[in-house]
Amino acid sequence: MAKTKEFQTESKKLLNLMINSIYTHNEIFLRELISNASDAIDKRHHLSLVEEKVPKADNYEIFIIPDKENRTLTIRDNGIGMTEEELTTQLGTIAESGSKAFMEKLEKKDIDIIGQFGVGFYSAFMVASRVFVKTRSPFSDTALLWQSEGESTYSIDETKKEDIGTEITLVLREDDEENEEDYSTFLEEHTIKRLIKKYSDYVRYPIKMEVTKTEPSDKDGEEDKTTKEIETLNSQIPIWKRPKNEIKDEELNDFYKREFNDFDDPLHVIHTSVEGMLTYTALLFIPKKPSQDFYTDKFEKGLTLYSKGVFIQEKNKDLVPEHFRFLRGLVDSADLSLNISREMLQHNRQLKKIASHLEKKVKNELEKMQKNDREKYNEFYDAYRHILKYGVYDQFGANKDKLKDLLMFKTNKSDDYLTLKEYLERKPEEQKHIYYASGKNKDQIMNLPQMDAVKSKDFEVLLFTDEVDEFMVQILAEYDEVSFKSVQQGESDLLDEEEKKKLEESEKDYSKLLKTLKKNLKDKVKDVKLSGRLKESPVCLVSGEGLSLEMEKVLSQMPEGAQMKAEKILEINPDHELFKALKNVHEINPKKVGDYANLLYHQALLIEGYPIENPREMSELMTKLMVESTK
Repeated sequence: MAKTKEFQTESKKLLNLMINSIYTHNEIFLRELISNASDAIDKRHHLSLVEEKVPKADNYEIFIIPDKENRTLTIRDNGIGMTEEELTTQLGTIAESGSKAFMEKLEKKDIDIIGQFGVGFYSAFMVASRVFVKTRSPFSDTALLWQSEGESTYSIDETKKEDIGTEITLVLREDDEENEEDYSTFLEEHTIKRLIKKYSDYVRYPIKMEVTKTEPSDKDGEEDKTTKEIETLNSQIPIWKRPKNEIKDEELNDFYKREFNDFDDPLHVIHTSVEGMLTYTALLFIPKKPSQDFYTDKFEKGLTLYSKGVFIQEKNKDLVPEHFRFLRGLVDSADLSLNISREMLQHNRQLKKIASHLEKKVKNELEKMQKNDREKYNEFYDAYRHILKYGVYDQFGANKDKLKDLLMFKTNKSDDYLTLKEYLERKPEEQKHIYYASGKNKDQIMNLPQMDAVKSKDFEVLLFTDEVDEFMVQILAEYDEVSFKSVQQGESDLLDEEEKKKLEESEKDYSKLLKTLKKNLKDKVKDVKLSGRLKESPVCLVSGEGLSLEMEKVLSQMPEGAQMKAEKILEINPDHELFKALKNVHEINPKKVGDYANLLYHQALLIEGYPIENPREMSELMTKLMVESTK
């Protein structure tokens, strides 16, 4: 005789919370029931090794049976089954859940009972108006039938079942046109296949279903022949769980292209397994090139997350640091504490540990690639150098020490990339700094007048051609206790003592001329001085400490950056013929120095890549001076 039990007074509220609030999508019910079936098989297999009463099955499997005529969906397994006590305590989680404490935990999604019958089982009521559970345990003499409409009561009765295991039958709800809910779709073969592929493809036991196969008729007028056959719907053993030496490169490439919708093979694959205090497997890919939306707000970083082969999350952002956001791949761990819906992590402590491990692993792999396969690393660096450089600058340099050895630069002496370590190994002993110069490309930088002095010393200069470079170097500041110094900023340190003394004397001798030039350019530059860095060029612009000229150019393109200006200093070569001509003009007619000052300033702007502030004024000034020179 059936035993009918009532849920506690708060059961309806609990079930409504389960059905309407805990899960994001109602399709998740199939994942829950299959995961429960897999756990039940795990338990039977384990107990069969230690308990005489538990026979080992010849073939463990999970079977899906859609029945469109009766509007039912059945999930059958040959796992451990349940006794009456277990039905009450495990399927009766809700029945015993009327306490305020349980309610509070449930509302916070703070219960970790995933992997058991219980809360996950009740997701069935999102799509079912009634649920039947037929089960037989090796520890019970009779089979049992549990049934409920998920509202006020459930019942347990004896029934007939020959085999050990559990069979859950869902009577699907009527379709709800108003809310556009089509529950009958869960009886369609293609829907079931899609959901199993998405959520349960790597459950270790075969998930089977009788499917319809259609063979086209060879004869005109005859109907196509249809047959029924049993098909296994899941892959079972994921590629990342197989021994590395048994996986071919072609298999990894095919998996990557299929799972991550890329036409190209990955540039590099990282397959790692960790066991111990923390256990997980990761299969990571570095794409050959960034996706089209990689540098836009639409791009979503993250790795696919599995727990024991069951899909949990498509893009978990916490597993990937921003500076390695190019990574694609997955992590599978049994150590994760999942919340009540499996859709979120209950605690992120384990996730942080995994993320930290992966960050170190990826960094080590890149350093190894840089050292042993420079051609491949160059390809990687061309694709992703911007994100590494931004990673140095981001968060006020929190990650600069992790990333600095991954950086590379071309130089005035080399079109091949050099690491900072390699640069220092080539540096002459008398060179005090790591010199760099910024511009749009190598040709422009090589033609900068500020390069004169370092060329004369035969020093190597890093070429900064990316907008982020100037921001990055301000945070980096030094490498291996050698500071960075721009050839376009601040005082030059390339003069010997004799040259310094000569420059100081010239500054004194021509102080009046310099003061006149500065007065005429007072709204344009902070200072006018004789240069210690120019050898062949007549004039150049440099910036003072702080904001550089290149940083000003970058910031000027931003909505709020137009007001930020670099401190401009006009430097004149005291040994150039132009300066001698300027001295003569100052001695003969000091009033004309203003015209020459403006011409020199605009010349320096052009060389530095700035737009002319007033092209018409400059044209008229040039014309005026040219005419005067012929008189």
